[in-house]
Amino acid sequence: MSGRRIGIVMMSAIGDAVHVLPVVTALKRHEPSCRIAWVLQPGPASLVRGHPSVDEIIMFDKGRGVRGLLDVRRALGAQSLDLLIDLQVYAKASLVTALAPAPVKLGFDRARARDLNWLVTTRRIPPHPPQHVQDQYLEFLTALGIPADPVGWELGPWPAERDRQQALVAPLGRPLATLVIGASHPEKEWPADRWAAVCDALVERWGLVPVLAGGSTERERATEREIAARARHRPHSTLGVPLRDLVMLLDASELVISLDTGPLHLAVALDRPVISLMGYNNPKRVGPYRRFHDLIIDAYGDPGENYPISPAHRYGRMRRIQVDDVLAKVERWASAREAR
Repeated sequence: MSGRRIGIVMMSAIGDAVHVLPVVTALKRHEPSCRIAWVLQPGPASLVRGHPSVDEIIMFDKGRGVRGLLDVRRALGAQSLDLLIDLQVYAKASLVTALAPAPVKLGFDRARARDLNWLVTTRRIPPHPPQHVQDQYLEFLTALGIPADPVGWELGPWPAERDRQQALVAPLGRPLATLVIGASHPEKEWPADRWAAVCDALVERWGLVPVLAGGSTERERATEREIAARARHRPHSTLGVPLRDLVMLLDASELVISLDTGPLHLAVALDRPVISLMGYNNPKRVGPYRRFHDLIIDAYGDPGENYPISPAHRYGRMRRIQVDDVLAKVERWASAREAR
């Protein structure tokens, strides 16, 4: 790996970008002289920019269509890559991988490569039974003979961001509890009246300052408005802040309560205790990685069900989660904190 130039293809979802970071950090740890260029779309690029293990970000603007693909091809060509690692198996990633000039293109085995992705790679990792998405990405390190442990994200906040973090969180008060109230899919969401009840309990029972976090979609804004209307203790809102600001907010939080979405994995990477509300996706596959399993609220499985790891979705499960379920997990977290 000494001096090698490596390209990474994982362009879109925030959660997936978080899961790729341990691959990148392990590559750099194993051989600091390697150079890593990562193809990213603007959203996750704003999260990764400045990361100490990423030498260059190559921006993919899907709005430019074919021109965007050609821009990426030219940028990758200028890197003189020795190895391209394709961790994303959808069509747009396959196009980028196909166009990229690299002698070795490492991708998933044929069974897991969607959209004919296996046709555009020159080498493939071995088949493997289903496992957590994070472990699935770490398989690429195994294929390259590189140790994955210790799994590290190095997500920050970085030294240059500490003043900004202080300016962001100081007006909110302490101790903070960040509530991630929005997700990309409606089936992952939780009713606003229940969020409001949780906000009130956080203030009245544990003296925590609730802060709403997430994106700025109309669904999230509607949830925010209803929470504010129903809660006795109106929470602060940081919806729509830049991703690096969200990292700073989560890092400053005593507790995070999150839907099944990217900020959940940010909290895990920052080692912040996170209560996960999960019903649509399989927690064994996309839940918090190696940490905070005692704080998962699992509405995906039926009581006593030992379900397998799979990408299958389950619908209508989130309403099974009651306010008392969340508060019981807060109490569990609070008791563990007091015992330390």
